[in-house]
Amino acid sequence: MNETQQLVKAIIEGIQEKKGKQIVVADLTGIGDTICQYFIICQGNSPSQVEAIADSITESTRKKEHVKPTAIDGLRNAEWVAMDYSNIIVHVFLPAAHDFYDIEHLWEDAKLTSIPDID
Repeated sequence: MNETQQLVKAIIEGIQEKKGKQIVVADLTGIGDTICQYFIICQGNSPSQVEAIADSITESTRKKEHVKPTAIDGLRNAEWVAMDYSNIIVHVFLPAAHDFYDIEHLWEDAKLTSIPDID
């Protein structure tokens, strides 16, 4: 497993730690001229859960891979938090924003992998 794949795993573990749902990994590596290699998308049920998921991802990646996001945006209202890990961008949504933006389907050539929810 390469460094990027290990980081994807640490991000997913951070999401699952706070019971994030509907996790999708969009593999953009086969598509030319993209801003990153992977999108990781998930949702939380409330602004406080969205914030907790973002914090958990930051903690998981710091502890397991010694990496911090280069930028985090959206924490103020916590409807859609975007976290930039250079070659991976994480999106944590509230359900309404997730449904509205539907970013999983922006990249129709991407390979999408759904991660089962942990209950």
